Amino acid sequence: MENRIYDEKNGLWYAKQGDYYLPELALLPEEEKPISIWGQRHLQYLKEHKQFVYINLLTSGRLNEYLASVDEQAEDMFSRLVKEYADRQGVTEQLKAENQLEWVGKMNNIRSRAVEIIDVELICV
Repeated sequence: MENRIYDEKNGLWYAKQGDYYLPELALLPEEEKPISIWGQRHLQYLKEHKQFVYINLLTSGRLNEYLASVDEQAEDMFSRLVKEYADRQGVTEQLKAENQLEWVGKMNNIRSRAVEIIDVELICV
């Protein structure tokens, strides 16, 4: 008997593994888009807390596209929030020139708040 057979009814190839023929399944090729920290964080969240969604996206070939979209949204939101909070608190280039230590402290605080907001609204959803 052959080690590999083709079933015309369903269009699948089967490979012999011991006494059984198992289907040779492969994921569809997916366009690779770069994923930065936000997409990686959301991927980790999906794997740990939303396995069904993760498997669904993975097997449909849309995982990378989805993560790239989340990544882009999060990056836009982060930039907008940091700028908005810096304007509200008067964190300017003038402050940076006059008192760098204070400017760094305020900017770190602003960035931390923006990261927390993005985690709640986009990453851990």
